[in-house]
Amino acid sequence: MKNHQYSYFKRDISWLSFNYRVLLEAKDERLPVYERIKFLSIYSSNLEEFYKIRVSGYHSSLLERINRDESVEEALKTIVQINNEVTSQEKEYYNIFNNMILPELKRNSIVLYQTHEVKSFHKSYVEKYFNEEVFPYLQPMIIQKDDIHSFIQDGRIYQTISLLKKKKKIEDDPSNYTYAIMKIPYTKIPRFIELPSYGGNYYIMFIDDVIKANLKSVFPGYEIMDCFSIKISRDADFSLEDEDQKDIAEEILKKVRKRKIGAVTRFQYDKNMPDYFLNYLCEAYEIEEEELLPSGQYLNLSDLAQLPNPVGNALKQQLPQPLRVPELESHNSVLRVLRKQDVLLHFPYQSFDYLLRFLLQAAFDPKVLEIKVTQYRVAENSAVINSLISAAKNGKKVTVFVELKARFDEENNYISSELMQQAGVKIIYSLPGLKVHAKLAYVRKRSNDPDEPIKGYAYLGTGNFNEKTARIYSDKGLLTSNKEFIKDIDEVFRVLEGKPHMHNFKHLLVTQFNMLSEIHRMIEREIENVKKGSIGYIILKMNSLEDKGMIDALYRASEAGVKIDLIVRGICCLIPNQTYSKNITVTRIVGAYLEHARVWYFFNEGEENVYLTSADWMQRNLHRRIEVAFPIYTVSLKKQIIDILRIQLADNKSAVWVDENLNNVFKHDNKPSVRAQKAIYEYLKRSTGK
Repeated sequence: MKNHQYSYFKRDISWLSFNYRVLLEAKDERLPVYERIKFLSIYSSNLEEFYKIRVSGYHSSLLERINRDESVEEALKTIVQINNEVTSQEKEYYNIFNNMILPELKRNSIVLYQTHEVKSFHKSYVEKYFNEEVFPYLQPMIIQKDDIHSFIQDGRIYQTISLLKKKKKIEDDPSNYTYAIMKIPYTKIPRFIELPSYGGNYYIMFIDDVIKANLKSVFPGYEIMDCFSIKISRDADFSLEDEDQKDIAEEILKKVRKRKIGAVTRFQYDKNMPDYFLNYLCEAYEIEEEELLPSGQYLNLSDLAQLPNPVGNALKQQLPQPLRVPELESHNSVLRVLRKQDVLLHFPYQSFDYLLRFLLQAAFDPKVLEIKVTQYRVAENSAVINSLISAAKNGKKVTVFVELKARFDEENNYISSELMQQAGVKIIYSLPGLKVHAKLAYVRKRSNDPDEPIKGYAYLGTGNFNEKTARIYSDKGLLTSNKEFIKDIDEVFRVLEGKPHMHNFKHLLVTQFNMLSEIHRMIEREIENVKKGSIGYIILKMNSLEDKGMIDALYRASEAGVKIDLIVRGICCLIPNQTYSKNITVTRIVGAYLEHARVWYFFNEGEENVYLTSADWMQRNLHRRIEVAFPIYTVSLKKQIIDILRIQLADNKSAVWVDENLNNVFKHDNKPSVRAQKAIYEYLKRSTGK
């Protein structure tokens, strides 16, 4: 029975704690300056998506468009809490940028202008660049607050300008001002302009300032009174009701295209904008108080990822080359290796090429009859998709389950599915009411063995079939021909294809069928072991932990004396350091790679059960998605995973503990220095001998 004293962090406040941890990487002076700049960019990009998706839900509650768990009053309170926290974080963001990053760039002879008032030796260049490269694309428009006004596009930077006609006597009276708005033409010109070097320094300028320095030529006949940047984030979330398989692709694409005109969720503006100016804009564009977010002089700083680096590799993080896997290197055929043993792949420490090789060899193997794959997020111009198209053109029966509801990848997934269909691939679109998030590839091949005429091979993973993200996402995948796994995988695809199925998964844990009950059973087993006087121990690594049913089970286990180590990168609604969670630690790791693998470990009186999975413990994953968890049976592979978990728990450089106030608490201990991602690479290098 649930203990009614249990408490939980709010999901979205917890997420802000994670994004703040990302921001803290930009403060780490041990990292090269462009690596720190990368984290500033990631922080900004994360926050933009957060306002488009998560904050939009609270605004919908205010408009009573959808039913949420909280009341209108609670939704407003949460928006205020979010905005206050973001405002506080952004102060630190600009402090890091202005007082740490810019001086570090200067020490490396790189000067990033923070003003439109350029040095005398750059004036003619900036004016010439503006006239030739920028001015032809500008489209200034006058703002009439009581009349029809221009539409502000989602996520784009606009410069707003207050003007006074020159023939009027210049007075400090805004009622005489004319107001204009002008979008920065981001598709035509780069955000950062490299200026001629001078005196041993490299100079870079925001395009914002290049325009600002030349506003007089845009508005002849006016005095320029003020100029400030603004940006709007719009609701990008949508839901589909009464989904019809036949029309789902068309409906999703319609909704995707409406994102650009969604309701406002955030109005960012330069905090130096005077009240007269802000009030005018709010009236003209009907901006509500809860949508206002004061920010810095420069918006959309996710663009910092594009900041030119005239010095080169010395200022960048040098990532090691992916390791080779000896078992797969010693044979030309991946499938032949899998007849004898399972192979565990660790991305990006090991090369993603092996998965591509697995699919490509299956595409050209004359004995391969059929290939089935789930597609959630794939790269543009995907090598995975090209392999599947090749397979279809080579006469294989190819079936791909395409999840069109993968947020922000809907159009890319639709385009890739169209290409596959044209090549003869059978495409199955999203299931009504469910997202398919499982990462599975399944190959059926004729065998020379009369006792087993058809042999199955499979790949089961924690991350997407995406060769680009596999370079920076830390994931794991299992290549196998285990007959029992193959039976279960075949059953999963029967579910996805709408065929009759038995539901009796023997080894895989599948949401909507046996996953939840098995997780609870394994947690209860650890509790029972403690009651018997034995050890109870659980390690859970995932991206997010939000499902209250799962959290309650962990609280109960902690109360019973089970030791629980959580490694949760992002959202964690479980509160540590409470009487009911005193045996639980929450570790968060942020490094050069995005921690993305999901791993479950149960001590089980020394038998040690280890599962890899695509599933986070979120309400959506466990109840509204098709997810798969798979056990690791091979002793040596299981040991690898457990060793890596222990390395991550020992990290005292890039790992923090999350405390009861959602603070990111860096570990200060006297133990040997461990930076998990570097240590894992070295561990795998030693274990493979490569």
